[in-house]
Amino acid sequence: MKSWCKTLLACGLSLGLLSACSSSDVEEEPVSPLPEIEASVFPTVSWSASVGNGVGPYYSRLRPAARYDKLYVADRYGQVVAFDEATGERAWERDFSSAFKDNILAKNKGAKLAAGVTAARDKVFIGGESGLLGALDAETGETEWSVVTGGELLSAPTVAEDIVVVNTSAGTLEAYSVEDGEQQWIYESKLPTLTLRGTGSANYEAGGFFVGTADGKIAVVIKNNGQAAWEQAIYTPKGGNEFTRMADVDMMPLIIGENLYAVSFNGNLVSMELRSGRVVWTRKYSSFHELADSGVNLFLVDDHSRIYAVDRRNGLENWSNTELANRDLTSAAVFKDYIVVGDFEGYLHFIDKSNGNIVGRVEVDSSGLFSQPLVVGDNIYVQTRNGKVARITLP
Repeated sequence: MKSWCKTLLACGLSLGLLSACSSSDVEEEPVSPLPEIEASVFPTVSWSASVGNGVGPYYSRLRPAARYDKLYVADRYGQVVAFDEATGERAWERDFSSAFKDNILAKNKGAKLAAGVTAARDKVFIGGESGLLGALDAETGETEWSVVTGGELLSAPTVAEDIVVVNTSAGTLEAYSVEDGEQQWIYESKLPTLTLRGTGSANYEAGGFFVGTADGKIAVVIKNNGQAAWEQAIYTPKGGNEFTRMADVDMMPLIIGENLYAVSFNGNLVSMELRSGRVVWTRKYSSFHELADSGVNLFLVDDHSRIYAVDRRNGLENWSNTELANRDLTSAAVFKDYIVVGDFEGYLHFIDKSNGNIVGRVEVDSSGLFSQPLVVGDNIYVQTRNGKVARITLP
């Protein structure tokens, strides 16, 4: 289990300040042992396969994408594989990094993919720590185009009609043509002195990209021209040092009807009016995970891996579960009557979404689960740090 301090990215601070994160002055909270449960559901791995070398110990939000009857999976080093979603057989496999072995990106030892995968418009979009954004043909895996953006890509690209946008670690939202990768516009936001390592994907609705920023805001960027329609802080940073003032919104804003929901690190969970950004309600939670929803509930995993169900109409807490605290949980995903979360030891946990009780689990791979489970119909897809991709089903 790694200290949260190790997820920090400093901009303009001394190395000494960062190394203080690992000093004896920082006391890590204990990792909860695997709790005993009375299981009522018994998930199984229906198929699994290996994709490259996985992501290892590195920060990554790589996650499978399902579309066109295929499951698209990538590893950190540029291996991209398409599986037949029904059978698990490989449809095609490509080494994305091989196209760059003789150019300026060669020193990066591969694409260092950490963003994606997004499948749309008959293409597969992937991004990396080098700023590389690439589009592959969804049917064949052939590279159609690639560009180098203005910063690290640490969250999945967002496709809206004829453009694809990426949220970079440099504080820019950048738009490119889906067809040929030509840059369309750049929107810049303020980048604080100290931020978490990570960004959130943009969400697209009604002609605008809704995106979280590193200084604790939600911005709406107009698709046609890259200008901001509105910005609204969901948390005003407080405290006497840069650590306590971090307020990153490192998740994709969740849009339900006329409202938007977002959460910041070290800050708040909020409900906003979609059109104006007016804050409807706010509650104190700290998270860098994606929100999930079902019925009237929002499901939140906080920065200490505590799980909450919050009524999205008023922000009132319906239940909480601390049995998996500090197990480095993934974001939650809704699956039938359950929410599912993975942990650092490779267990996928099934939690009754009505009361928060753990009712089942399955061990996928001891290397650990690191990204939000992908739910497609009656199946759950997960990716492990060692590169295993697995489909989980309930008998």
